[in-house]
Amino acid sequence: MRPVDPILLLHPFPLDARVWDPLRARLSAEAQLVDPHLPGWGGTALPDADPSLDAVAEHVLRVLDGRGLDRVTAVGAALGGFVLMALLRRAPERVAAAVFTGTQAIADPDRALATRAMVIRRATEEGTGWLADFMLPQLLTAEDPALRRVIDEQSPRTVAWYAAAMAARPDSRPLLRALDLDALVVHGAEDPIMGAPVAEELAELTGAPLHFVEGAAHLPAYEQPDRFLDVVLPWLRARPAAAT
Repeated sequence: MRPVDPILLLHPFPLDARVWDPLRARLSAEAQLVDPHLPGWGGTALPDADPSLDAVAEHVLRVLDGRGLDRVTAVGAALGGFVLMALLRRAPERVAAAVFTGTQAIADPDRALATRAMVIRRATEEGTGWLADFMLPQLLTAEDPALRRVIDEQSPRTVAWYAAAMAARPDSRPLLRALDLDALVVHGAEDPIMGAPVAEELAELTGAPLHFVEGAAHLPAYEQPDRFLDVVLPWLRARPAAAT
């Protein structure tokens, strides 16, 4: 078996690194894991900057520097995929390969921008007591008390900051089209937020294999971890590891 690059896990909104718990045992048997809370989540501090995924990408680069890692395979889920694209804009040489899951390359269309504005307003005015009821039916195919608790614990300021940062992100299609990126796209077959055409476009932009995970909505890595890893791990093992 070939060695596998260190794996950077970039989690979705409005969660933290605990979303990777179902994958950790199998992944850690394959490679070194770097699975930070993105700044502001899980009780960590927000960047001292206006809302921007570039600021988050800079934080991630500092995390890699602190681990002494020059290159990683990055797995970006939803928001984490947007952060991965920001990382590719700033330092593509640090990403040996990329797994995109539940994410898209385009900037927010008007409908999504309206939803972001609603999230910002309600988080600012009401806190986050309403957020799990709003988000969970979009994230999963069934109720999940553990994930509900994770959402309930997040800071309203963090939720609003990231909603604004996602709304401000650029269209990443030109970037992905220009990069010679070794990529894989894994998408929930029942994703109500981003349908199959979103995943198909991302696969076309990157020249990546595309797999749909049955029995999963927006978070296939959480909802169907074994099915997700049954796609991802053979792909990882088939790649020559980069020097780190």
